[in-house]
Amino acid sequence: MSTFRTPLVVVGDALLDHDLCGRAERLAPDAPVPVVHGTRRSSRPGGAALAACLAAADGRPVTLVTALGDDPASDTLRELLAGRVHLVEVPLDGALSSKTRVLAGDRPLLRLDDGDGRARAGTGAAEATVTGAAAVLVADYGRGTADVLREALTAAAQRAPVVWDPHVRGDAPVPGVRLATPSAQEARVLARRLEEAEGDGDDAGLRGAARDARTLVQAWGVQAVAVTLGERGALLSHGETPLLVPTPAAASGDPCGAGDRFAAAAAGLLADGAFTEAAVQDAVHAATRYVAEGGARAVAAPDTAGAPAEASSDGDTTADAVRTAARVRGAGGTVVAAGGCFDLLHAGHVALLQAARRAGDCLVVCVNSDDSVRRRKGDGRPLVPVADRVRVLRALECVDAVAVFDEDTPERLLGELRPHIWTKGGDYARTRLPEQPLVESWGGQVLLLPYLDGRSTTGLARRAALTPATPAGPPQ
Repeated sequence: MSTFRTPLVVVGDALLDHDLCGRAERLAPDAPVPVVHGTRRSSRPGGAALAACLAAADGRPVTLVTALGDDPASDTLRELLAGRVHLVEVPLDGALSSKTRVLAGDRPLLRLDDGDGRARAGTGAAEATVTGAAAVLVADYGRGTADVLREALTAAAQRAPVVWDPHVRGDAPVPGVRLATPSAQEARVLARRLEEAEGDGDDAGLRGAARDARTLVQAWGVQAVAVTLGERGALLSHGETPLLVPTPAAASGDPCGAGDRFAAAAAGLLADGAFTEAAVQDAVHAATRYVAEGGARAVAAPDTAGAPAEASSDGDTTADAVRTAARVRGAGGTVVAAGGCFDLLHAGHVALLQAARRAGDCLVVCVNSDDSVRRRKGDGRPLVPVADRVRVLRALECVDAVAVFDEDTPERLLGELRPHIWTKGGDYARTRLPEQPLVESWGGQVLLLPYLDGRSTTGLARRAALTPATPAGPPQ
């Protein structure tokens, strides 16, 4: 059963991005520059269009309000967006901005920018879309779309959650915005403009980010500012003592578009009613996974990105886990999967999952649904509902994705994931697993991992039941 997700309107400047990826193994004889050969060209939505596609990939309806023209780049972007988001256009003066990155492996060597088009004016359809939105994400890249719809955005911010991802070349967010999401560099530039004569704006690190965020909250009249800090996470400020939200794990990969992933995730969560702190925390996790899974180059293909995925009980999707496995496999990595009920997660579970993660390049955990656990363990189980079990598992640094299956055994799910390695605890050493023939059918391997003695959910539950309850105090 699909979980309903609030529709989101993304307003901002769309770009067209190209990557030329190849190998650089020598320098040119006539100049000290690398020679890139064996190049492969790919194109994808960029800017606000990337943010919109990422939000749609989360399984929610997305409308993109952006400026497009009659130029070839605009036509290409329309084709890339078809079937992924609903498009509401405003007129564009000039050619759509596009950028081309030349990469050797994952290392950018050069970027070429073309097109300097700007939004000319709003339209009645665009204004009605914005003012009637249930939630809005403004992806401002300084090319005028937010400017020509500023009045409509001001009205929207008074009645719906608005997230504003600013740009140093754009205007300030409208008053009442729920959350602004500048990078640390953007926050420093924008705050310095506002401070002008104060002159002590050279603080670096968390201290500087906290000071910049406080300045922006007060000057912009927004409810909160989350300064994104790359691999360090994000710093959330409502104008006073800030909250540091660290990344769940170090993620090496292409960070291009990570800010869009953060803003899109935060906007979607706020649209669905999450508190700002929870939205920022989950957005940090989403951005970290995005970088680890390949970044912008790993955005799903057009024929699948716009389709709402089948959701598990915690709002996450099996499709997300399948995409994670596919991306790692496509990059030549080793996909590891582990399965179980994970009811009352304990040290034995954690040791097993840590060992499984070390066997490959990503770990997908397959979790029994509540009905599946009940059929296996009896009417008294699970002790912890699947939404909470999934949330705890996803918080573990060693876990890259979680998927829920409703059957008694996970063969169907494994057929979608196609892991290189399927791991189980050592207590299965004397039995042949029912899923083993399936895993071996595509060349996969079943591995047993050591299990910590004396740790079990049943034992924990039994000891908890024997512990006298603390008498309840009088009502407060």
